[in-house]
Amino acid sequence: MLTKTGAMSRNPAEHNRQLAIEARGLVKRFDDTLAVDGVDISVPEGAIYGILGPNGAGKTTTLRMLLGIIDPDEGVRRVFGHDRPHEIAKWIGYLPEERGLYPAMKCDEAIAFMGSLRGLSLDEGRKRGRELMENHGLGHAIDRQIRQLSKGMAQTVQLLGTLVHKPRLVVLDEPFSGLDAINQGKLEGLIRDLSEQGTTVIFSTHVIHHAERLCNDVAIIAGGRVPYAGSVDAARDRIPAQVRLETRNENGEWRSALPDDARHDTKSGGGHFWYFPIPDSGIEALLKRLIDGEAGILSLSIERAGLHDAFVEIAGEAAARALEEDAAEAGR
Repeated sequence: MLTKTGAMSRNPAEHNRQLAIEARGLVKRFDDTLAVDGVDISVPEGAIYGILGPNGAGKTTTLRMLLGIIDPDEGVRRVFGHDRPHEIAKWIGYLPEERGLYPAMKCDEAIAFMGSLRGLSLDEGRKRGRELMENHGLGHAIDRQIRQLSKGMAQTVQLLGTLVHKPRLVVLDEPFSGLDAINQGKLEGLIRDLSEQGTTVIFSTHVIHHAERLCNDVAIIAGGRVPYAGSVDAARDRIPAQVRLETRNENGEWRSALPDDARHDTKSGGGHFWYFPIPDSGIEALLKRLIDGEAGILSLSIERAGLHDAFVEIAGEAAARALEEDAAEAGR
């Protein structure tokens, strides 16, 4: 089940915010397949929240339940306190994984049409659509038909259509899929801008570095279950920080200051590298013994575990391999 860990998030003030999304015990079955098995999730207003897991893990099903597109078989969910999310659709912008625009539509018309589905007038939608395209470097394409755009440009137009009605909550299902590195960077910047303006953003992804760079909190999902939901920092802190020590000398009395399980690598150029957890006695005591023993310290740093290492620790090697395979496939 997905449960909060009680760990501090990156921004302690988030704990005093109202919740944009709250769900408890969500379960969804499709025939004999249990797609989602007992999901609890809490997303503060203004947060950037990631749902991280391999394809087929239950990410899309979870998002669709949260939005009221499909109903859970068990459990409850509320969006801004409403237990019928589809009734507040005008507050929500949703970009599904399956992209789709009418190819014969001009760009500003496509954005206006998407806005009209959320209660915006077509005239206002056209006006905002033109402004959005100008602001995002697509002013030259305003009057083009969708079929005349590159894939990346078309995805950007659909994203702008998701935002044209100025939603309080933006839900993005695999938004980085199919984008080149430049457009991925632009999308990351847009997500940060939305959060700074107070908009809540929740997105699913199978690419760890997007979640690590952007998210305040994440839910790690695999096989329909979520073994972890909480801050990115707390996930990384589940693995002890490692000391990375480089010495000129390989042997000496100072070696007794290192843990017995310290990993030793010899690099070209003669340096010796040692990797081990921070000793209970602390770094200062370790440094004194290394200096007194003439280890010949070339460098010493404390390296914190990344979200990838935390994912492996939390979800297991098989889920991590599936995640990496999905990311590699998407990059081809």
